[in-house]
Amino acid sequence: MPDRALYLAAYDVTDPDRLQAALRVLKGYASGGQKSVFECFLTARERAAMLVEIRAVLDIAEDRFLLLPLPDAGGIRALGIAVQPSDPEFYYVG
Repeated sequence: MPDRALYLAAYDVTDPDRLQAALRVLKGYASGGQKSVFECFLTARERAAMLVEIRAVLDIAEDRFLLLPLPDAGGIRALGIAVQPSDPEFYYVG
């Protein structure tokens, strides 16, 4: 199984069309999340590919994107109806 790291990806996009495009990109890599913040378990190659895709969508003069590595995934606390992030054996893309 590839070596994956947990990241928190967040965006703030001003244009509705770019917003939908950014949402499609992030959902393609996310294992969970809500609204404009997503949990992503990524390999180095997937991280690079996601950054290329999101960079092509955003207008850097108007939009913002943050990809934050979470090195201690074991220390994450989820409250309410939140689901603890996990790196499953496989991902279904469809």
